[in-house]
Amino acid sequence: MESGGGTHSPLESFSSYRGNDWSPERLVFHQNLEQFAERVGLIVGLQANGKIEQSEAYAEIKVLWNELRSSKKDLSI
Repeated sequence: MESGGGTHSPLESFSSYRGNDWSPERLVFHQNLEQFAERVGLIVGLQANGKIEQSEAYAEIKVLWNELRSSKKDLSI
């Protein structure tokens, strides 16, 4: 990722994991959590600008939330 640039590789996280209880599973979940937050932000922006309906935004965020919750369960965190 370039410093100061607007591009971001999906393989790079926005921030480093700073937990004392580091594990590969927690790192993966941290990345999933960042991706969830980014996608929710995009959906909220689309809804706020009238590109999608509020009910559609809610449904999409609910799907993303369930995927995040499932990933936490699958990673046994």
